[in-house]
Amino acid sequence: MLEINHLYKKFKKKSVLDDLNLLIEDNEIFGFVGPNGAGKTTTMRIIAGLLVPDDGEVIWNGKNVTLNADEVRRNIGYMPDFFGAYPNIKTCEYMEYFASLCGFVGNDVNKRCDELLELVNLIDKKDAMVDTFSRGMKQRLCMARSLIHDPQLLILDEPASGLDPRARFEMKEIMKTLCQMGKTVIISSHILPELAQMTTTIGVIERGKIIIKGTMDELLNSNKRAARININVVSGMDNAVSVLRKMDKVDCMSIMDNICSFEYIGDDNDKAYLIKTLVDNDVLISSFVQEKNDIEQVFIELTNKEGI
Repeated sequence: MLEINHLYKKFKKKSVLDDLNLLIEDNEIFGFVGPNGAGKTTTMRIIAGLLVPDDGEVIWNGKNVTLNADEVRRNIGYMPDFFGAYPNIKTCEYMEYFASLCGFVGNDVNKRCDELLELVNLIDKKDAMVDTFSRGMKQRLCMARSLIHDPQLLILDEPASGLDPRARFEMKEIMKTLCQMGKTVIISSHILPELAQMTTTIGVIERGKIIIKGTMDELLNSNKRAARININVVSGMDNAVSVLRKMDKVDCMSIMDNICSFEYIGDDNDKAYLIKTLVDNDVLISSFVQEKNDIEQVFIELTNKEGI
């Protein structure tokens, strides 16, 4: 488990982290999302033991990262947003070099490198030159490099940045595999939709603070935006209209053929009560569909609450 308690960090006189608190459970794929300059990279570097906070602490599996940096780093893999892909070197040579730095010797080097290249779908590029790779392939290679020492916590700083849809899909599949392997993964991005299909939990950071944390569904419903509901009424449309007009949480109702559409502010219990009320008033419904909230719009509204 990763605990971040009252974290502060300044660069010169600029405050980057301002009493940041966060709890990430084991085996989570946690998405760290926020605008550029919100404090994502600084937080991740502190977690990885690469920066020292001005105040506060990061605890990984009961150990303070700052006080036990060397020991903790052995269980952490860090993939920066920009990394070196050396020219004139083969994929296997690149991996073998870093494997040797992590203490692998002899046949164990080749075995470990092949396992990781298989994981990131680059085994067929084992003898290819690294500097011929696309950005997506380089991202996957860097991820493989970050996993050489078999860390339990993997930190990925904007791994999907600039990737095409196919490369993003491949990254998503790798995330699933890592989760199945029991890894805890932290991924950052300044674009919420990039993380929507890739994570189990998301934390939104703004001005050095976590302003909300939860699943994607919890984030989408967090700011009580009106949801557009469409119900297919088999019989009893007049009764449905009469019932809905009496409800304070219903607005902007329209009727087209057998579809009654309206905006509704309420949680799952409210929606269950709404359906029960309709049925009790002899309204026969064949479907009840809520249109999905726009992810980008929700992110903008969440961060705008902080005065941006």
